[in-house]
Amino acid sequence: MAKIGRNQSCPCGSGKKHKHCCLLRKKTAAPPRPVENAQVTLSREISKIQQAAAAGRVKLFELGIFIFFSLENRDAWMLDTSEMDAVQVAEKGVPLESLVREDDQTIEIDWSHSFVLQDRKLMLADHEDGAEEELENAPTGRINGALRRIMKQYSPEMLQAVHAV
Repeated sequence: MAKIGRNQSCPCGSGKKHKHCCLLRKKTAAPPRPVENAQVTLSREISKIQQAAAAGRVKLFELGIFIFFSLENRDAWMLDTSEMDAVQVAEKGVPLESLVREDDQTIEIDWSHSFVLQDRKLMLADHEDGAEEELENAPTGRINGALRRIMKQYSPEMLQAVHAV
């Protein structure tokens, strides 16, 4: 096959010179992303929010139905929007023992609390004793926005299907 010169007509039939048509597209095309690094694990995301807490960075991000956030006091939490469950993953910058077990098929999480946004406050209820408390300085506005985005993205049926009996 002959090489196409930059100043020759583009073989696509556009009538433009090759350098102003398909050659330009080839140069600006994004390189393919490596597939082997594409797997996202919940443990890895928990590690990211724990690192932010340890560094004293206030951060909030979403992954599927989960919301992760760290606070000024260097605590970090993970929320499950499908069942409104919560678990603390760092306290005063120290990562807490992983309460997540995951493999290729399942993820198991030992949730410690349930949560609700109420009067611009993030309220937590302990699963063991039912004690309720407000999580001070929680980014409730941003959590509420994340909840809305997730609820728009996933139907109630999809959210229920996430959980195995």
